[in-house]
Amino acid sequence: MTSLDKPTEDTTQQDDARAVTEAALFEAFGGVRGMVETVLPGLLFVTIFTINKDLHWSAIAALAVAVVLVVVRLAMKDTVKHAFSGVFGVVFGVVFAMFTGNAKDFYLPGMLYTLGLALAYIITTLAGVPLIGLILGPVFKENLSWRTRNPGRKKAYAKASWAWGLILLAKCAILFPLYWWADTTSLGWILVALKIPPFLLAIWLTWVFLAKAPAPIDVFAEMEAEEQAERERAAAAGPAPEGGGRHRR
Repeated sequence: MTSLDKPTEDTTQQDDARAVTEAALFEAFGGVRGMVETVLPGLLFVTIFTINKDLHWSAIAALAVAVVLVVVRLAMKDTVKHAFSGVFGVVFGVVFAMFTGNAKDFYLPGMLYTLGLALAYIITTLAGVPLIGLILGPVFKENLSWRTRNPGRKKAYAKASWAWGLILLAKCAILFPLYWWADTTSLGWILVALKIPPFLLAIWLTWVFLAKAPAPIDVFAEMEAEEQAERERAAAAGPAPEGGGRHRR
C-alpha cells in the first residue's frame, strides 16, 4: 500500500460508516413515511376544526386517517410500529378532548409525551445510559457494547441524547404557554409546524455525532465467530476415546 492509497481507503471507510448511520437512523425513526404518519392526523384535525369548529368531526377524521395508515402498513406487510404509535397518540388525544369537551386538549397528551421524552433523554444521559444509544444499539447490532467497550461511541450517543433532550425541551417551552394562552386553531397550526423541523434537526445532529464516532462493535458477529471457533475446536479434537483413553495390561 502506498501513501496515496491510505487516504482513499480511510475516505471509503468513512463513507461506509456514514451510509450505515443514515440507514440505521432511517430505520429507527421511520424516514419520510414515518414523518407523514406522525403529522397527518394532527394536520387533518386542525384543518377540519379551523373550517367548522366541530370537535367531534375533527376527532373522528383524525382517528380514521390514523387507522387507515395502520391498515395500509398491514396490507403491505410493512413494520407498523410508527403507524401504531401515531394511532395511540390520536386515540389518547381524542379521548381526552371528548372527556373535557375542549378541542385544545386533543394536543395535550402529545405535548406531555414530548416533555416526558425530553426528560428521559436528559436523565438517561446523566445516568450514563443515553437513551439514543438504547434505541440505536440494536439497530447497529451492537446492543450495549458501547457502554463499556466503545467509549468514543458512548460519548457520541451522550451528545446526541443531549441534543434530542434540549431540542424537545425548547419545543415544549413554545407549546405549553400557547396551550394556556392561544386558541385551539393557533395552537394546532403551530404544533403541526413544529412537528418536523425539530425532529429533522435532532436527526441531523445525531448523524453528525455518530458519523464521527468509532464504528459499532457487532456483537452478533462476535457471537457467531465464537460459536464457529468452538465447533472447529470440537471437530479438531475428534471423538473422545472409549474407556477414558487408558489400556489395561
